[in-house]
Amino acid sequence: MKKRILILGAGNAQIDAIEYCKAHGYETVGCSYTTVDCGIPHLDIFEQVDIKSVEGVAALAGKYGVSAIYSVGSDIAMPTVMKVSEQLGLPRFISAEAAEICHSKGKMRETLGEGFEGNAAFKVCGTLEEALEYKDFPAMMKPVDSQGQRGCFKVESAEDIREHFAASLDYSFEGKVIIEEFIDGPEVSVNAYMQDGTMKFAIVSDRYAFDEYPGGIIKEHRVPSSFADEEAQAKTVDLSARVAAKIGISNGPAYFQIKLRNSREPVILEVTPRLDGCHMWNLIKHYCGADLLDACFRHLLEGESVLDGNYEMPREEYSLVFMSKEPNTSFAKADFDTDGAEYVCYYYNDGDRVLKINGYIEKCGYIIRRTERTI
Repeated sequence: MKKRILILGAGNAQIDAIEYCKAHGYETVGCSYTTVDCGIPHLDIFEQVDIKSVEGVAALAGKYGVSAIYSVGSDIAMPTVMKVSEQLGLPRFISAEAAEICHSKGKMRETLGEGFEGNAAFKVCGTLEEALEYKDFPAMMKPVDSQGQRGCFKVESAEDIREHFAASLDYSFEGKVIIEEFIDGPEVSVNAYMQDGTMKFAIVSDRYAFDEYPGGIIKEHRVPSSFADEEAQAKTVDLSARVAAKIGISNGPAYFQIKLRNSREPVILEVTPRLDGCHMWNLIKHYCGADLLDACFRHLLEGESVLDGNYEMPREEYSLVFMSKEPNTSFAKADFDTDGAEYVCYYYNDGDRVLKINGYIEKCGYIIRRTERTI
């Protein structure tokens, strides 16, 4: 009988993991709190189980005798992945405690500590009264434990906090928001891979967000970075390695969102112990040949040493651009220019209704292409 892998969540980001596992001979079991996720038809077995439920996921894993549990692109899933894997003696990359620290922006900031170079000033608030004590504007107000830019607002005054506090709090399972100093500068990401405490691979990429929407909703990623020069990139990778060590991300993929204060000094925004939800593994594979998705599952399932090659980092720029539309509109492939693309992925079929996720502008697919720029 084929070995079975349990994938938590069945959204667009999970399809990469589902298809990888199936292509390598594993039977895929999946779960989600809903029955309408796009990845469900790709699964061999699906049951409606909330991925936040440790008991429910453990029961599902036991029912089907799975060999491993994992998730791609979901902060919410990672604490459950690690807790259930730990409980059932299944392979895992990090401790449940480390996953919880990454999942909560407040715990992450507190774990790093005030003296940690690259941390930001912050205040965790459970009530509006606590939030109104914050005085250092401008700032960013976010749920401590949400994802995908949901409930994120730039606040310039106490009145902005009053206006947006309830909406931000509404996205928090923990019932708290975090207010952080606003870092003026470009935003970059680090996609990294850890094995036995060593950062085996790291690449800095540029994040382009929609200016017209709050919360830094992403519209494009580019490699290599043009936002960070060689010195800033070295500092950014060093910050990522120090954050991983402090939190306890010793194995597996890690994704870091970082702002460059004055385009020079990196400040950590978020870290998560998983592959990102933007298919960056695919952009990186097209760019330099390193396959983080393959490394993740070979390491987890077979315990193999991964990413030992010396990857050539071209100076030619590659981009991953999201095809985006407003929620509750009709999707049409013809609305998007895919000429010159090396890879195209659509989340919807023609005529499908675009689902509301962040409520402003929603990802409908993505395009990978080589641009005409040389960095």
